[in-house]
Amino acid sequence: MNVSEAIESRRAVKAFDANHKMTDAEIERLLGLAMLSPTAFNIQNWRFVLPTDPALRRQIREVAWNQAQVTDASLLVILTADLKAWEKEPSRYWRLAAQPVRDFMVPAIDQYYRGRDTVQRDEAMRSCGIAAQSLMLSAKEMGYDTCPMDGFDFDAVAKLINLPADHAIAMFVAVGKGTQAPYPRSGPLALDEVVIRDRF
Repeated sequence: MNVSEAIESRRAVKAFDANHKMTDAEIERLLGLAMLSPTAFNIQNWRFVLPTDPALRRQIREVAWNQAQVTDASLLVILTADLKAWEKEPSRYWRLAAQPVRDFMVPAIDQYYRGRDTVQRDEAMRSCGIAAQSLMLSAKEMGYDTCPMDGFDFDAVAKLINLPADHAIAMFVAVGKGTQAPYPRSGPLALDEVVIRDRF
């Protein structure tokens, strides 16, 4: 499947085969592709939480408006971000770069993020959003359907997964074998409404 086919055929699927299991190799491949997603300054601030305990999945479903895909999907990915990734051994993000690049980039990370809490959170959400799209398109190529989700109690989920204080939850992506065709696209806007040339 080429990229345009994956984009055109990817839909938010709500009904999944609860008996289907993804292999460890498939999960590793999927997450490995998501980890190729870009992040500002290469800080790789996303953290993918995979709740595998059935009891935990049921608890998460309870605080997610009882949406069936939380428990029925083969894989539930909770996309979180380490808001302080920028200050945790930042030299490791550039360890394979040439020395002049390291000498420039590592101090630049600190200068950009330090004391800027809003920037730290905004970058976390952008990073997770890009990774989520990589997950969904990669899953489609692998023959899986997905559902991006923000319909849940963020604070309750944070408690259930013991989210560290310096992390934030961005969204869920449920991955699995869809059992029902999605509804037809329900109202895409015209290109000339969403594309602005030069200025508003």
